[in-house]
Amino acid sequence: MITPTAWKKSSFSGGGEGNDCVEVAHRRTHISVRDSKAPARATLTFRPGSFAAFVSALQAAHS
Repeated sequence: MITPTAWKKSSFSGGGEGNDCVEVAHRRTHISVRDSKAPARATLTFRPGSFAAFVSALQAAHS
């Protein structure tokens, strides 16, 4: 389990009250991502190289 202090909220929280946000936890062997509005629900887990490719694809989709 990842401790609550390990989660970092995205600096791009969207408009309004900042509720459209994800949190990321960096671990030694992987990176986890979760919805900040529903932290007890599903978590995506990536190897570092896969996470970098995932972020690059998101950036390209929104360019």
